[in-house]
Amino acid sequence: MNLRKAGMATLAAGAVAVGPLVLPGGVAQAQTTPSPRIGSVATLPSPQLANRGTTRVCAGIARDRCMAEVVTTAPGSSKALVTGSPAGYGPADFAAAYHLPAATVGSTNTIAILDEGAFPTLETDLNTYRAQYGLPACTAADGCFKQVGEHGGAPLAPGKTANEKDFDEQVGLETALDVDMASAACPTCHILEITVNRDLTTSEDKAAEDFGVAMNTAASLGASAASVSYQFDPDATLDLGQAARDFYHPGMAITASSGDGGFEGTPSGWPQNLPTVTSVGGTALYRTPGADPSGYSEVAWDGSGSGCAAELPPALGQPTAISADCAGHRGGSDISADADPTTGAAVYDDYTPFSGSQLGWLAVGGTSESSPYVAGLYARGGHVAEVEGPDSLYAAPSSAFNDITAGQNAAPNSGCTVLCISGPGWDGPTGLGTPNGLAAFQ
Repeated sequence: MNLRKAGMATLAAGAVAVGPLVLPGGVAQAQTTPSPRIGSVATLPSPQLANRGTTRVCAGIARDRCMAEVVTTAPGSSKALVTGSPAGYGPADFAAAYHLPAATVGSTNTIAILDEGAFPTLETDLNTYRAQYGLPACTAADGCFKQVGEHGGAPLAPGKTANEKDFDEQVGLETALDVDMASAACPTCHILEITVNRDLTTSEDKAAEDFGVAMNTAASLGASAASVSYQFDPDATLDLGQAARDFYHPGMAITASSGDGGFEGTPSGWPQNLPTVTSVGGTALYRTPGADPSGYSEVAWDGSGSGCAAELPPALGQPTAISADCAGHRGGSDISADADPTTGAAVYDDYTPFSGSQLGWLAVGGTSESSPYVAGLYARGGHVAEVEGPDSLYAAPSSAFNDITAGQNAAPNSGCTVLCISGPGWDGPTGLGTPNGLAAFQ
């Protein structure tokens, strides 16, 4: 994927590649063009990310449900770009872009992160990230970090076979992204990472149902918010059965990635299509010094998932004026945050049980980036006792959001309107907009 954006200043290349991991697969998408108001002042998080590509983090069985995307060494390459220091955005960038207050002292609510596979060194990697950005340590010893299995017992054991190790390595970067973004959103919150059983079969329903079990565990362990960055094909079993009921926990905010394939029409992916879940879309976040008081500006990311859940009612709290665009059914997304991998987050990951590659800092995105970030803001805001799905977001004033009014996630001249083209108010790619402080979560 070519990272030169139309209307952007030319950025210097020169990344420092350190033992890159080769990730198979990867489907390039058309770029979102920055709006004229951003113009020539827009820049990427780092010159190191100029003229690069992107690829899906996961391949094989995990590809269609593991959403994260990583920046690669060149357009069309599947070799992940590994840098000696962070090249993507860090917590201070997101705090400035979303007008967040200082977080040296704050909530100790718990953010649950649900991911497949084993990651026995996650605590160490998480604290490497936190130390890099001056965030307080978050360890099992101090009670901040806890890792459990989907039933609440010991975490999933590391894979033993080659297939299991390969699976764990692929989904590990998704997990690292999730806990790093939750930390960026709420540096003082506790992190509960739930290792969902790896499913190496083609049974999507069984894998999804395991996430339902893990969601019940998150609620039983007192999480204030929980994030799922995975996505499955919806069907009657998942939309209407026990798994759907497992994603209904009033008083615990549940976020899920809206998807990375752009406008999906109908149906859209599970569990973000459920009325009880906050569907989190994505933007492209640029540094725009002088063009915006925060120093950052956004457009809709062209990969941000949107669509209608044709078999389900509107999301809890979703106004009729929005669900009308889906013939009275659930429309997604509800809210958004940075997700374009080319303007993505710096993530630290060195767990490579299959390849043995030397990893470190990577730039990662997708709505796998935005979902845990919004979950962290729910936990940081602290007022989740009355939350049911995205209802509190729709009850918040418009000033609680940065309205994203440029960009789209469908091909030009597709005939699609509000479900795939950003404009004033709610739209499919970005929902109500991106967070403007914590007002939407308090």
